[in-house]
Amino acid sequence: MSLKNQPPAQTATTANANVQWGGRFAGGPSDIMQAINASISFDKALWKQDIAGSLAHAAMLAHVGIISKDDEAAIRKGLTEIGAEIAAGDFAFSEALEDIHMNIEARLSERVGEAGKRLHTARSRNDQVATDFRLWVRDAIDGLDQQVASLMRALAQRAQEHAADPMPGFTHLQTAQPVTFGHHLMAYVEMLARDRGRLADTRRRLNECPLGSAALAGTSFPIDRAMTAELLHFDRPTANSLDAVSDRDFALEYLSALSILAMHLSRMAEEIVIWCSSPFSFIRLSDAFTTGSSIMPQKRNPDAAELVRAKTGRINGSLIGLLTVMKGLPLAYAKDMQEDKEPVFAATDAAALCLAACDGMVRDMTANTRQMRALAGSGYSTATDIADWLVRVLKVPFRTAHHVTGRLVARAEAQNIGLAELTLAEMQAEEPGITQDIYSVLSVDASIASRTSLGGTAASNVMAQATRWLDALAGTPIPTKG
Repeated sequence: MSLKNQPPAQTATTANANVQWGGRFAGGPSDIMQAINASISFDKALWKQDIAGSLAHAAMLAHVGIISKDDEAAIRKGLTEIGAEIAAGDFAFSEALEDIHMNIEARLSERVGEAGKRLHTARSRNDQVATDFRLWVRDAIDGLDQQVASLMRALAQRAQEHAADPMPGFTHLQTAQPVTFGHHLMAYVEMLARDRGRLADTRRRLNECPLGSAALAGTSFPIDRAMTAELLHFDRPTANSLDAVSDRDFALEYLSALSILAMHLSRMAEEIVIWCSSPFSFIRLSDAFTTGSSIMPQKRNPDAAELVRAKTGRINGSLIGLLTVMKGLPLAYAKDMQEDKEPVFAATDAAALCLAACDGMVRDMTANTRQMRALAGSGYSTATDIADWLVRVLKVPFRTAHHVTGRLVARAEAQNIGLAELTLAEMQAEEPGITQDIYSVLSVDASIASRTSLGGTAASNVMAQATRWLDALAGTPIPTKG
């Protein structure tokens, strides 16, 4: 609803008053108040969780004798039918009823009469929305966890394919040492595993049920909060009613986990952009994940990767936005907290789309292993292997070996040749103890094969780690070392 060029706000007539408010309000809200106050445009996304919470609440009320079994049966039937209406797109959401809770409750009363009006006994919208929102975030975590696991599988599978294929490893985006493409891909598996861990930790902490905390002080009715918690698959009820209705830590922690996940995906996307560029040409993406240019017919742009990189800003913005909403709120509930859902919904949608795009690109990409190998030895990338040889074979202190190697690099650079092209005499001019054996460590393959330390880039390590993760992701235990 646009408020531009609106006439001065008018108070609605008594006939238009929100019937849910009862006798306290004689008139309805102004158009401006209605526009800023209503949340149904976005919180209708909570309808499944709202119905689930109401079903559990009604079952508990009947169990402890607060409502009759007949009323509970009518409520259950009515809520089930309302759920079917919403799922089919036949439910008429009303902005006048403000939010998903009142929309469903009003429709329930239309369907089942007095029984529907008993449902809200011993609860408030404050504990109701806190419960709905926790349920929604819990469901979102479960969905995203499966997407992260799928991307991890895709990376590990590609790592197995390229466990022994050399590529240049970089620091400062300068050639550093040779690694394998599989080793590089497995780095993202480790990052994503931490992301899954953060999401799991968030899920564990949020899995307490606020229902029954009522507005802020609890209720005088003899409710069974443990029962509603169990029915909704929470671990336990929340311990403090004030905290239960005012807490949005779970949403903030969730957004924080998504922000770190998005940062990891953005790093991956950035590398895909670099690898696709003509100077690198490490990989190629098909038409499925690229676009063309309106003027340059030769272009193949990695737009999917670029958009993953950009959407990190949306997710980070959602976190900062909600932190700012919550930072100065006194206990317990304040309407400011209505602003909690849109950033969480938006960040979830963005994260899900980014995960799908990255999963698709990893499975789609074709590696140019010839180009990677050609550049793996560039920039004197095996220089460290010379230093290591001097330490290992000649027992030279590493810092001395470092200086000797630096002088050998300078000699090669001055002649515009590789280290392996230096003569033995030239090498011995810098360190007389050098023998012909030093040439055995100067190839890219020899350098990679020597990196057998735990977590190193040797092909056997990469294959073992990729297999280990694929087994873990398939549900089999990760074997311990040895």
